[in-house]
Amino acid sequence: MSDTDQALGPPAVRPPTKRYEARRQAIIAAAVEAVNRRGVRGMTFGEISAGLNLVPTGVMYYFKNKEELAAAAFLKAIARFDQLMADSKQAPEAERLATFLRSYFTFCRDVAVGGAEPIAVFNDVRALDMPAVNEAYVDMFRRARSLLPRCAALARTERNARAHLLLSQLFWAPAWLSQWEPGDYPRVAERVIGLMLHGMTVQGRAWPNVRQMPLGGDGDAGAPPPSELFLKAATQLINDEGYHGASVERISAKLNVSKGAFYHHNDTKDELVAACFQRTFDIMWRAIHEAEAEGGSGLETLVAITSALVEHQMKGDAPLLRTSALTAVPESIRVGLMQKLHRITMRFSSIVGDGIADGSIRPVDASIAAEMITGAVNAAAELHFWAPGISADAVTDHYLKPLLSGLELA
Repeated sequence: MSDTDQALGPPAVRPPTKRYEARRQAIIAAAVEAVNRRGVRGMTFGEISAGLNLVPTGVMYYFKNKEELAAAAFLKAIARFDQLMADSKQAPEAERLATFLRSYFTFCRDVAVGGAEPIAVFNDVRALDMPAVNEAYVDMFRRARSLLPRCAALARTERNARAHLLLSQLFWAPAWLSQWEPGDYPRVAERVIGLMLHGMTVQGRAWPNVRQMPLGGDGDAGAPPPSELFLKAATQLINDEGYHGASVERISAKLNVSKGAFYHHNDTKDELVAACFQRTFDIMWRAIHEAEAEGGSGLETLVAITSALVEHQMKGDAPLLRTSALTAVPESIRVGLMQKLHRITMRFSSIVGDGIADGSIRPVDASIAAEMITGAVNAAAELHFWAPGISADAVTDHYLKPLLSGLELA
């Protein structure tokens, strides 16, 4: 290098051109659609490039691999949430959570009518396991935690459980919001705000005694049959890695068996996945039927169901399948499975209606309350990541009571 070159220093790095940035954003937008439809592992460069009239190497000019592209999609979604939270922090402290929720549902309405770009849902974010995304996600979680009522007065485990409850409700909302007209999203927002802050219980009414209602699985006598072992292994992998991450090879390796053994007990992976969902639905129906058989008020029945299901999730050895994993399941089986889940949610709605009728639950929108119950049960599968070591008693106090009594009153 000449003296002149040394004096000038390293050459300046050119900023990206508008054309480059526009193409990059178009690729990320296509990735968002693919991730939301097929999950991280189901997304391919071929699918992205075909939708943009590019060759796969054209996508690789902007992103080295699909993991880097998926990371960009998730980081863009996190940036959107961060902006909504930052804007909400400008409101008085007592109004921040409500402001954030209104802003989120306004954004969802804008997406529904084409006024804003969709963002990646976080159902599959753990399957990516990329440090930059993990760090940004944790930072987002901390910001959400600061929006909680009485945040400073809460213990760390309590804050974390409540923040997980809050975010999981927003992440679950896209699964049911499409049942509403976009023009009604502000109406939905006000009902969600009321439920998040004030819950469903009647103020001043004593919390019901939680009935012990084991749902089977972990404590069954004798060695489980091979079919149950495959169901458990597939469920755990889908919960951790998403539908496409739970490959035949990975399921077999988890059980230390060959692929031949897998196909000896299962015709196809999709049939096993459908059986995993059916097992989950059967357990949820068992909780509903056993709680209803015990009798009691609508609130007592609801507490019995949710506590049994969340406790079952927390045991870990035989968890329920994350219903949010349905978003990446092949459409050939997804529709039928979504219908089965919807029937369970409708029963939750009916039980909420029973509680309103008998006076144990305050007047609320039963359909939205039911979706929030489904979302909370679904999210309990990941509660131990955010509140490590949380006990069954603490789950009731820090997770179920905030769900049913509200973040302000629990």
